[in-house]
Amino acid sequence: QVQLVESGGGLVQAGGSLRLSCAASGSTFNIAAMGWFRQAPGKEREFVATITLSGGSTYYVDSVKGRFTIARDNAKNTVYLQMNSLKPEETAVYYCAARRPGYGGRYIYQPNTYDYWGQGTQVTVSS
Repeated sequence: QVQLVESGGGLVQAGGSLRLSCAASGSTFNIAAMGWFRQAPGKEREFVATITLSGGSTYYVDSVKGRFTIARDNAKNTVYLQMNSLKPEETAVYYCAARRPGYGGRYIYQPNTYDYWGQGTQVTVSS
């Protein structure tokens, strides 16, 4: 099993920045990729970004490209999401997710292809 613990959420003004962290523990050898999703009240869970742990390939939803950066520290089993120029509509609970090998780069955007989830961290962007 894999446990994921997020940190770094909070309240920020529009245009501000936050950095989220996600630390993995347990059977981390069984993780091929880690990423972030977000869910606003009344909306579906939305893909934000993912990084593969071996090659470091990164994937982003179009709306965050150029503003968000996902990075990994394999020695610490930790993934980071640097979020800049935040917008009020990006207020949501941000969830860390991890998935086992087998998909490669396919279905990156689909939450049902991720096997492990964190509890989520609230990000609130005020206008």
